[in-house]
Amino acid sequence: MNKYQSVLFDLDGTLTDSGQGIMKSAQYAFEKMSMKVPPFEDLRVFVGPPLSDEFAAFGVKENDIDKAIAFYRERYVTKGKYENVPYEGICELLKRLQKDGYRLFVATSKPEGLAYEILHRFHMDQYFEMIAGATVDRTRETKQDVLEYLLQSTDISSAVMIGDTRFDVEGAVACGIPCIGVSWGYGKDSEIIDAGAVTLVHTMNELQEAIKKQTAQ
Repeated sequence: MNKYQSVLFDLDGTLTDSGQGIMKSAQYAFEKMSMKVPPFEDLRVFVGPPLSDEFAAFGVKENDIDKAIAFYRERYVTKGKYENVPYEGICELLKRLQKDGYRLFVATSKPEGLAYEILHRFHMDQYFEMIAGATVDRTRETKQDVLEYLLQSTDISSAVMIGDTRFDVEGAVACGIPCIGVSWGYGKDSEIIDAGAVTLVHTMNELQEAIKKQTAQ
């Protein structure tokens, strides 16, 4: 039996390239808030972590964060979620892992309903036993929150996390789960390593080998 028979995937920046939709929706929120809109590339940091953290980092006051998130979702649920595409080779990788006997799950800071809708749109939901996400009311928001919820909701005994940002690594480490970082997403390679990722991979083949290496330990 594989030591880490369960593989937990982040969604944004790991399974799908969702940056354009997220960044444009953040841009829209700043416009609706009548705030100065940051340079578009600076909004890359919105891909991955909870929206509340990033809006706060860009100067949105605490009592206005829910309003900013509501504006963001106003655009995201109608347009942004469609500005999204699976990374090349990811579906083939999921098929191979499933064939090799791994149990596959999703752990994302995106609201759970939206995560399911996006994965269903790309026919990717079929690979996962459970798609765990955040709640709209922010009672479950961080990657640690989502991972704890996933672990409590399943019989997972051992697992490895796959993610593209330090938030994925930090959440996994907090839950005692090793994390493999991927470089094709929106996080910084140095931050992923510094956060404690067991390794950083650059291709789907490297990811498959890294998962096998972890399970063999």
